[in-house]
Formats: sequence, structure tokens, C-alpha cells
Amino acid sequence: MSQDIRNHVPLEYSTEDGQNKIIGFWLFLAGEMSLFGTLFATHAVLTGRTADDPGPAELFQPDIVLVMTFLLLTSSFTCGLAIHFMREGSKKGLIGLLVVTLLLGTTFLGLEIYEFVHYVSEGVSLQSSAYWSAFFTLTGTHGLHVTLGIVWMILLIIQITQHGLTPVTTRKAFIVSLYWHFLDVIWIFIFSAVYMLGMVI
Repeated sequence: MSQDIRNHVPLEYSTEDGQNKIIGFWLFLAGEMSLFGTLFATHAVLTGRTADDPGPAELFQPDIVLVMTFLLLTSSFTCGLAIHFMREGSKKGLIGLLVVTLLLGTTFLGLEIYEFVHYVSEGVSLQSSAYWSAFFTLTGTHGLHVTLGIVWMILLIIQITQHGLTPVTTRKAFIVSLYWHFLDVIWIFIFSAVYMLGMVI
């Protein structure tokens, strides 16, 4: 590879190890898609099976769900901007936008916890019925993934602060951005297939 071509390769792709680990993470995401695909299929099969419990149309809070969706979509945008600044060589821009992404993601997670507490206070839980078991398993699994993403991003910010933009830190930042965008896509499916559908059945 000539020096001119190498200079146009993003830093995260500049080493063979970085390239291999990014490809490996894409394969990991394929496995995660299979996991969520199974959870979505289970939810679809169990839709409507609420036994004597309130249905989703009675308990879902559209305003809260819309705010959660806005927060996560916005956080995906700021995460994308963070990678743009990283590729421009701006450590400050990368860290600043990752912090904004963290704040948005943490607020989303707080609202999701509030939502779960609200449902439990209304008498439904993981053990209530087939539908609510599928609902809490699907949305809870997504919430756990968001929690992991938040912790991962905090640790990454600390590492970038200490070591700057290197092939290792930029590769980790790019991978965490892939993970975050993946969670955003999963949420869009949850919003459409779980909340939107649940409000009309």
C-alpha cells in the first residue's frame, strides 16, 4: 500500500489488527440480530395474550415513548458526529460529542426505568402473562444493551483522555459507534412493532 493511499485510510482501519477486529464486531452484531430477531418473533406470537391483565393500549404512554425515541435517535446522530470529528483529528470534538451521546442515552434509560416502574405499579410484570413476559424480555434486553453501551462509552472516554487518538482508541470508538447505531435500529423496530402496534390492538 502506497503512502498516499495509507494517508486516506481512517486511523481505525490503519492496522491489520484494527481491520480484523472491526470485521469481527460486524459478525458479533449479526449474532445480536439473531437474538433480537428471536425476541421479536416471540413477542409477535404472544401479542394479545394478556390473560386478565390490562392490555398495552391501556398502559402505554405515547408521550413518554416519543420522547424516548427522540432521545435515542438524537444520540445516534451525535455519536455519528463524534466519529466525524475523530476522523478530522479532533480529540476534543470526539469526547464532547460522546459525552452528549452519553447524556442522551442515560436520559433514555432513566425514562425506560420509569416506564417499567409505572407498568409494575399498574399490576403487570414479567410474570403477569405471556404478552407482558415477552414485552419485558424484549425491551429489557434492549435496555441492558444500552446500559452496556453507556458503561463502554464512559471507559472509552477515559482511555481517549489518557492516550489520545491512536489506532487502538479510534478503533474502539468506531466499534462503540457501530454498537450504538445498532441499538438505535433495534429501538426503531421496538417502537414500530411493539409500541405502535400495541396502541391499536
